[in-house]
Amino acid sequence: MRYIFITKNPAQTRKIAAKLSREIFKLKSDKKAIVIGLIGELGSGKTVFSQGFAKGLGIKENITSPTFVLERVYKLKAKSYKLFIHIDAYRLEKSKDLIDLGFKNLIRDPKNIILIEWADRVKSILPKNCIKIKFEHKDKDKRKIWMNRKIK
Repeated sequence: MRYIFITKNPAQTRKIAAKLSREIFKLKSDKKAIVIGLIGELGSGKTVFSQGFAKGLGIKENITSPTFVLERVYKLKAKSYKLFIHIDAYRLEKSKDLIDLGFKNLIRDPKNIILIEWADRVKSILPKNCIKIKFEHKDKDKRKIWMNRKIK
């Protein structure tokens, strides 16, 4: 089932993302990391969503897309989860490039929450239970966001 949101500005996109991150905090992942894959064209709201998501997890740092460093890791202050790993796959040419960076070890740890921008570039290695979120431009600030997970 898909869940669709229309946001009219970046603040609304961040708010939806923060709400989703708080719902994820309630999940118990006993076997593997929680993986969220963001899919959409350039400028469609993936980084804005990432900022709201991180804020909802309690991260106070300024979140920027890790396009050139590929990955940023943030410590979480929660019992259930220890790390938020923000990955940008835009510069990766194939899924194997992410594996070479240790992705398999990251997803094995149930205390990790991993958010991947440009997840469609590495879709062949995403876990089956990946939360997929798609973004579409509707006009200058308006976005359509689809996700395969309900948030309350």
